[in-house]
Amino acid sequence: METQLGPTSNRFISQRLRLNYVDWGNYGAPPLILQHGGRDHCRSWDWVAERLRHDWHVICPDLRGHGDSEWSPEGHYGMDAFVYDFAQLVHTLGYDKVTIIAHSLGGNIATRYTGLYPEKVEKLVNIEGLGPPPQLRREMEQKGVGERLRQWIEDKRKASGRTPRRYATRRDAYQRMKEENTFLTDEQARHLTIHGASRNEDGTWSWKFDNYLNVWSTTDQPTDAIVSLWEAITCPILMLWGKDSFASSPAADGRLDHFPTAQLIEYENAGHWLHHDQLDRFMGDVKEFLG
Repeated sequence: METQLGPTSNRFISQRLRLNYVDWGNYGAPPLILQHGGRDHCRSWDWVAERLRHDWHVICPDLRGHGDSEWSPEGHYGMDAFVYDFAQLVHTLGYDKVTIIAHSLGGNIATRYTGLYPEKVEKLVNIEGLGPPPQLRREMEQKGVGERLRQWIEDKRKASGRTPRRYATRRDAYQRMKEENTFLTDEQARHLTIHGASRNEDGTWSWKFDNYLNVWSTTDQPTDAIVSLWEAITCPILMLWGKDSFASSPAADGRLDHFPTAQLIEYENAGHWLHHDQLDRFMGDVKEFLG
C-alpha cells in the first residue's frame, strides 16, 4: 500500500452522514490534514499532497455537502456542524495531535477547532480562512434576530428551488472553471473539473457541491466569542493571503492582532486560491514552516 500511485478513498460517520476523505499513505509518518474550502473538494490538494506525502501521513477530507461526502438532508451547513465533523475525523482516526493546512471555509473551521482543542494541533497553516471581516460580521449582528431569521428563511426557500447548474459536456464545466479563476493553468482546471463534477442521469454534468451551502447560518457564534477561540490558540500559525484576492488581509483589518503566535505572508500575483496560483512559492513557505 505504501507504493500506491494515488490516494485511497475512505469514509467516516459524523452526525449520521457518511463523509469522504482520501488517504495518501505513509502511515508511520506524522498526520497532516489538508482541509479544502467552500464549493471545493479534497482532490484540489493533489499537487500539495504529492509533495508532502513522503514526510507526512496526508489526509484530505471532503466537507459535508462537498465532493464525495453526503449532503445534509436538512441543508444544515452551519459552522457548528463543520467544526463537529472536523473534530469527529480527528477522533475517529485516533490522532493525539495533528498538523493542519486549511483553505478559506476550511481554514475558518480548522482555526476554530484549534482554539477549542489547542493541545491537539501541532501547527496550523491558514490560507485566507478567517471568515467575513470584522466590520461585516458586526453589521450582520446589529440586525435584529427577526430580520436575520426572516432573511435566512427566504434564502433557504430560494436554495430549495434552485436546481444544480447543468453543463452539456464536461468541457463546458471546465470552461466555467477557467472563468472562475483565471490564474489556473489548463492542467489545473482540467484536474479540478474531473474530480469536482459528476454526471447526471440525462448525461449532463453538475458540480458536486450542495446549493444549500450558499445560505449562511444564523446560529453562528458572535464575533467576540470567535475572537476568544482565536486567542486560545497556542501553536505556531502561518497565515497566507493573496494580494489579488477578494478576502481582506488580517493585517489590514486587525484580525492578526488576535493571533500572537502567527506570522503572515502576502503573495503578489495570487488570488484566493494562492496554493494553486503560486504553488512553488507556497510549497517553499509551507515546508520551511512545518520543518
